[in-house]
Amino acid sequence: MSSRISKAFEELKQDGKMAFMPFITAGDPDLDATKAVLKGLGESGVDLIEIGFPYSDPIADGPVIQSSYTRALDAKVTVPKIFEAIGDLKNENLPPLVVMVSYAIVFRFGVDKFLSSCVEAGVSGLILPDLPGAEAAEVFKSVQSKGLDLVQLIAPTTSRKRVKKILESCSGFVYCIAVAGTTGERQDVADALLDQLKWLKEETSLPLAVGFGISQPEHVDSLRGLADGAIVGSAIVRNFQKVADGDFTSEELVGSVTALATEMNAAAHRSI
Repeated sequence: MSSRISKAFEELKQDGKMAFMPFITAGDPDLDATKAVLKGLGESGVDLIEIGFPYSDPIADGPVIQSSYTRALDAKVTVPKIFEAIGDLKNENLPPLVVMVSYAIVFRFGVDKFLSSCVEAGVSGLILPDLPGAEAAEVFKSVQSKGLDLVQLIAPTTSRKRVKKILESCSGFVYCIAVAGTTGERQDVADALLDQLKWLKEETSLPLAVGFGISQPEHVDSLRGLADGAIVGSAIVRNFQKVADGDFTSEELVGSVTALATEMNAAAHRSI
């Protein structure tokens, strides 16, 4: 049976559209703001939402998202509190939620307990950027047994042999990293990514969503016909810094984030 994530991509593909997925950090500046932004993004019509669980040693996040994680941790955000906040929105008709979380957090919390909490809160999938390859197959089975998707990351530097192995423990969609390095806004999309997307289209039937450095509608346009979705993180999260700096109220934060999401959503939804 198709998951919520799979169905979202399937419906968009039938209409010749790409998916748009914004990223936010849970608990920045606080969990009430997180809930307000999630509701705003849902009302703006985005297709999926990625939620980062703050971690003191992020894997590949640039300075904007690192700072966001630090603010959330300083606010004493915890895993149970995050799940409680997300669960409060189960009746808000949100799109599929995908959590980006360190496997170190999941392991410490307890894999089965974490996955059950995801189900109870209404989460649809997970991205575990530091999941050891040797444990991927076992974790994949556990994730699937809960009716969730395990989204895997593939970088431009990942060997093709390694990619094929990664795809064996992947569902929902493939998270294609646009550039080598950390997250952050960039001016253009690398040719190496476009070549990799063409090759991946031959290797898997899973949707391909591109993140890391996607920040402008023009970036989305350059992916049309090759990628099935676009993920925007730093350009969204930069708005949360403005709250910390005193330049935005919480209400202005929701308005600014949803305005950018609406613009990017429109670009993704232009028919191929």
